[in-house]
Amino acid sequence: MPDYVYLLERRLSPAQRSALSLVRDAARAEGMTSFLTGGAVRDLTSGHPVRDFDVTVQGNALNLRERLESAGFVFWGSHAPSQTLFLRYPGGVRLEISSARKETFPKPAHPTYEWTNILEDLRRRDFTVNAMAISLNEGSYGLLMDPTNGVADIEMRTLRLVSNYGFLEDPIRLFRAVRLGTRLGWLMDERTKQRFDNAMEEGVFAAITNYQRGYELEEIGHEESPLEMLRTLEQQGWMKHLYPAWTVNKADAQGLGQLHELQTRLQMEGIYPDISAAAMELLTARMQPKDIAGLKKLFVRPGFVKEWERLDKEAETFAAKLTAKEASAPSATWKLLTRSAAEPVLWLGLTGKGAAIQNKYKNFFTVWPEARQKVPTALMLEMRITPELERYPELLQELFFQTMDNKLNDEAALRTFLEPYSPPAPPPPVNLRKPRASKKKVAKKEEAAEPAAAAPSAATADVAAKGKAAAPAKGAEPKAVPAKAVVPAKAVPAKAVPVKAAPAKTAKTVPAKAPATATKTAAKAKTVAPAKKAAAKKAPAKKPAAKKAAVKKPTVKAKPAKVPQKAAKKAAPVKASSAKKPAAKKAAAKKVPAKKPAAKKKR
Repeated sequence: MPDYVYLLERRLSPAQRSALSLVRDAARAEGMTSFLTGGAVRDLTSGHPVRDFDVTVQGNALNLRERLESAGFVFWGSHAPSQTLFLRYPGGVRLEISSARKETFPKPAHPTYEWTNILEDLRRRDFTVNAMAISLNEGSYGLLMDPTNGVADIEMRTLRLVSNYGFLEDPIRLFRAVRLGTRLGWLMDERTKQRFDNAMEEGVFAAITNYQRGYELEEIGHEESPLEMLRTLEQQGWMKHLYPAWTVNKADAQGLGQLHELQTRLQMEGIYPDISAAAMELLTARMQPKDIAGLKKLFVRPGFVKEWERLDKEAETFAAKLTAKEASAPSATWKLLTRSAAEPVLWLGLTGKGAAIQNKYKNFFTVWPEARQKVPTALMLEMRITPELERYPELLQELFFQTMDNKLNDEAALRTFLEPYSPPAPPPPVNLRKPRASKKKVAKKEEAAEPAAAAPSAATADVAAKGKAAAPAKGAEPKAVPAKAVVPAKAVPAKAVPVKAAPAKTAKTVPAKAPATATKTAAKAKTVAPAKKAAAKKAPAKKPAAKKAAVKKPTVKAKPAKVPQKAAKKAAPVKASSAKKPAAKKAAAKKVPAKKPAAKKKR
């Protein structure tokens, strides 16, 4: 189901939205409820352009005339029996406002009216696609009412009668079926088509009244493609019943094509004329004057006939203004074209003669719009002129006119013009940075912030202290371990150093100055006094390479060959001492297990 609130806001032109809002306000002021009905709802639902408005009010629609005329509507006519108003609003908006009613037909084409509610009004209409309404009232705005399931027929692109006797009661519906089918390309459903053929065979079309005939003839001029509609109706024989003197041969086909092209170009520049009067003039261009006069008498909107008759006079008046000295500047001509009534602008552009008028229209469509592309956006941003400024739309419009008149040809002129619109520069930012703390305070804070876990344990500190005390001075060569200082392997217990925990604890807790081998040496020193002194002397205090070797290669296989003096300096003290005596070598092998990598895998 479509969102009709969204469609009312997005699918309608600004002039149509304004007109609908004014009608809604006028009906509310008179204590009436109002509904958008008929073709407008059908076109909104199906996606076709909305051509005109049918508004139904629960009350007497004729009472709205004064309020609507004071709001800017032009009164085109009325039909008292059905309480219907015909109006036009600037911007090419046509409206038909009627009272909600119920119709009965004592005889064909002659209804009697009974005033009722909106639902009864929808059930008396011709086709289901026209029997829908959208509420315009507070609390229910945008609500769709569809008592005959017209939405389903719109999806099927089908015309279906609301009443089984619709063609017999009101024969003008036969003509409407053809007109809607020609415009929309929709077909009648099977039952409707059968009833259509039966009514044509019975000849009920001859019962239509002059009011109905005039209403449908006028609708031809309001079509989007009136010449095609006239041709179709003539080919099917309908014009013989409506008005035999009006045929396609009496129309100016070339002029109608130019009229539609001009209408499109004007709409691109924001001008929305109602082309109905101009189209009617071209559709009857070759008809006899008496036939034209007879056709005008049949039309149900006298105001429309007056606009048709005033086309040439209003165009002449506008041409005098356009060629006057006051409109010599391009910006003055632009303002005159965009701020005058749209219908004379349309007709003069089609029929105006003379190079002065034609050149102005040509420049209006092709040359002057290029001034919009010369707006100095970068310079405006530099001068802090953004769309958020209140006067920004006014500035763009004036800048467009000045550029069109070639008055802003250099940057200096642009800056001079933009300066009054430029807001003052913002103040510099306030520096709220805190003063720096002294180095002593920073040092104290860093010392206090050191985690307690970073301090070495008592045992580790003891070992590190002993290792440091026993370490040789920097640059001095470590003394060789005498053979007598090493205790045989039997005197050293196997469980003196834990097998799994020794490498991990040594890597984490021993400070950088005490390598891992120093810890092992200190552990041996508890049981072997002579070995303790020798290991302490051999442990270098600051040897990061030895630490890495202890971590990466905790298990070293003993070699039977003698270790050179240079290799002894680089190796750990225990390893160096064990290279001298086989007993020490075996003890070291027992204390450092050979299967340490397997223990890491278990973890």
